[in-house]
Amino acid sequence: MLSVALPTISSELGGSSTEAFWAGTSYLLASTVLMLIWGTLSDAFGRRMIILAALLVFALGTILCGVAHSWTMMLAGRTVQGIGGGGIVSLTTMLVTDMAPLRERARLYALIACIWTVGTATGPIIGGGLSKANTWRWIFWINLPIITISFIGIAFFLRLSQKHRSLSEKLRLFDYPGSLLFIASTTTFLIPVTWGGTQYSWSGWQTLVPLILGVLGIVLFAIYEFSITSSKLPQARLIPSSIFANRSACIGYVSSTVHGMIVYSLLYYMAEYFQTVKMYSPVIAGVASLPQSLTAAPCAVVVGIIVAGTGKYRWALWAGWSLVCLGCGLLVLLDTHTAVAEWIFLGAVSGLGLGLLFPSINLSIQASVSQQEAGIAATLVIFFRSLGQALGVAIGGTIFDNRLRANLKNSVENAPSSIMELMERLHQLPPDDPTSLQIRNALSRSFHVIWIVMCAFAGLSLFLSILMKEYDMNQEHQSDQVFLLKDMGGPSPETTAGQSSRV
Repeated sequence: MLSVALPTISSELGGSSTEAFWAGTSYLLASTVLMLIWGTLSDAFGRRMIILAALLVFALGTILCGVAHSWTMMLAGRTVQGIGGGGIVSLTTMLVTDMAPLRERARLYALIACIWTVGTATGPIIGGGLSKANTWRWIFWINLPIITISFIGIAFFLRLSQKHRSLSEKLRLFDYPGSLLFIASTTTFLIPVTWGGTQYSWSGWQTLVPLILGVLGIVLFAIYEFSITSSKLPQARLIPSSIFANRSACIGYVSSTVHGMIVYSLLYYMAEYFQTVKMYSPVIAGVASLPQSLTAAPCAVVVGIIVAGTGKYRWALWAGWSLVCLGCGLLVLLDTHTAVAEWIFLGAVSGLGLGLLFPSINLSIQASVSQQEAGIAATLVIFFRSLGQALGVAIGGTIFDNRLRANLKNSVENAPSSIMELMERLHQLPPDDPTSLQIRNALSRSFHVIWIVMCAFAGLSLFLSILMKEYDMNQEHQSDQVFLLKDMGGPSPETTAGQSSRV
């Protein structure tokens, strides 16, 4: 919703293209880095209290953005929003593991994926419409009623059992050294990934130094987590190392990262294709993205129904990656002359595959780990998908910039050295102008390389998914926090904490 409104917001707040870039990046960084921390806090203090806190933090960030009169305030608000948003996303996923046994979660994750894809599809259209009407602040204000309804519903109706612990016992459940090392290393890694090739070159020290330090920090974090003795403090680790001892789970996390890369590469660069090559307005570009977004929702629902009924999930992984690979490959047919009916079909193929993968990747990982660790395993799926988002936009941006410069050099005389100058020149020319056609053809060929690379990643994920083992979905439901039936003769927290139930 925000991306299409950034030019209007920049114009009113007097921001530069760099500040506009950070409006999206600050949210992604904050949500990705802290989502695992929210999960650990909820293990100690309870899901209900922590998800309410996350909603309040998100609301605070929303208000800051809504009243912002400078880019400093806007970026602060977006960062606060990201902190709260990371908690909302991760805890929603964990609540599903508390709510239902593994096989029944298929329907719930399909519903979440359906809502996410519909929101993703309609967001750019709503954001474009509001910015065009000079009411961009409602992009933020529109969140508040939804936050209020969610807060009231959770506060009054969400009841979970929880082991009784003293405050000192709760504080000991938190992995302080690991959390600090994780936050520092992932932040140091993600910042250069997001600004490499845009704000700074990939070969510059501003990118290479933090990137190397971030990788070293992540390695140290992994060594630290593996070295912790679990016999004395079994829950005092941010990420249980036993999750990564399973080959299928590791493949699942790689798949989740690639899934995030492809989803956001297609969302971001398909919108760029429609606005630059096809010369559509931001609102129409948002509408043009609907074939990809809306086809994903029904596919996610189908997966949920079939997996819940059959207990089999690998078919969805194989079918999903096959369709994504085929769909990304078909996108190379897009050019300046592609008709509406053609790009609708070409975009829908990859959308079908991505929809199949949303619930199936998560379920395949949860089936391969201990059900006591299903909550953190599910949160890691969201983390790696968010990591893939950052990598996808960065990889796509690097490919696009390099190919565009080469294509312009070979086909356009006196081409501007800056991409911003190129876009300004393109919009000043009539669509049928020979120079305009040359620039748009160069842009189209540059996008082709992105689709080819994403096709290769999808093919790799298809091969890896064949190596995954299919586990029994009828596993015991194990959770320290399970749902209670308040005032209906339901079990008490003391008798249900840590209980198991079999499908």
